[in-house]
Amino acid sequence: MTLVTEKREYTGDYPDKTLYIPGPTEVREDVIDEMAQPMFGHRMDRMTDLYTTVVEDTKEFLGTENELIVLTASGTEFMEAAIQNLVENDVLVTTCGSFSERQANVAERLGKDVDTLEYEWGNAVKPEDVREHLEESETTYDVVTCVMNESSTGVRNPIEEIGDVVSEYPETLFVVDAVSALGGDLVEIDDHDIDVIFTSIQKAFAMPPGLAVCVVSDDAYEREVESDSASWYGGFQRSLDYYDRKGQTHSTPAIPVMLAYRKQMKHMLDEGHEARSERHREMAEYTREWANEHFDMFPEAGYESQTVSCIENTQGIDVAATIEEVSEQYDFVFSNGYGSALGEQTFRIGHMGEHDVESIRALTDAIEDVADL
Repeated sequence: MTLVTEKREYTGDYPDKTLYIPGPTEVREDVIDEMAQPMFGHRMDRMTDLYTTVVEDTKEFLGTENELIVLTASGTEFMEAAIQNLVENDVLVTTCGSFSERQANVAERLGKDVDTLEYEWGNAVKPEDVREHLEESETTYDVVTCVMNESSTGVRNPIEEIGDVVSEYPETLFVVDAVSALGGDLVEIDDHDIDVIFTSIQKAFAMPPGLAVCVVSDDAYEREVESDSASWYGGFQRSLDYYDRKGQTHSTPAIPVMLAYRKQMKHMLDEGHEARSERHREMAEYTREWANEHFDMFPEAGYESQTVSCIENTQGIDVAATIEEVSEQYDFVFSNGYGSALGEQTFRIGHMGEHDVESIRALTDAIEDVADL
């Protein structure tokens, strides 16, 4: 085995950069400060107070009556656990970019029978196509999956309408990856029969990384209870039953991050779900107008993300060099396209979390200056 990585000592001597990437994103100072509290035990009453506050406040913010889990993990844990917990045999994965394709790969690795409804990158999943596939297929799927916000391409899929379609098939549950959208793009979870929807807090929740949030319907919980195989760490029953009995997490959580999360969720409740979504919509509209003036948007028209804009490099600028120069001159960091296929063909601006139109304008002004637009 040839080692390609050598130790690079972390010095702490780095300039602060404002993040406009698709996560992690900017975090409030008072939220970061919460992580410096003295440590306490994860089986103390203080932990029960903390965890029940976090869970119930998040349910209130999201406006859901379904059960909710906050687990020390990235959202990828629930991407995997949802398949393991709910799919006995067959799953239909809708794919239109890197993260939806990853869901298919995860399901295959877990030994499930995977069918895909595939779209070209940049296009959105269509509810009518899902309906046609379900109607014509001889397979009764355990689960249909969809990525709400395909951050590799900047596509926002119409998960509400897709959920309405899937709800007509009572044996099939609907699982949504909302990692880069939830908290910045309002979705009525219960009204559209979304059985599982999960996110990571370092995106639109504007938190340091470390926790994943998952909303679980009664049908999804009961499906797992009846299952012969479920995730141990990300098991819905294990997490939710322990919460009912103890008001805590089944395994040791990242307590400092959870303290910060409690503080941030109070801010999010003060702003309100609808107002927070509206602020993200305004940022997205500004960014699209700017992109269409200087470049083009990469996603299919009408399906653009509310939290991440993927912009087509129609001017042929050197994306990597522009990112580096904007970082050096302005201490702003945005992102190239995702993967080798889109690395120079597109670039991405994350307008999520605590950003507003003025802070996004500061970035686009910097890009104009560096790229001589």
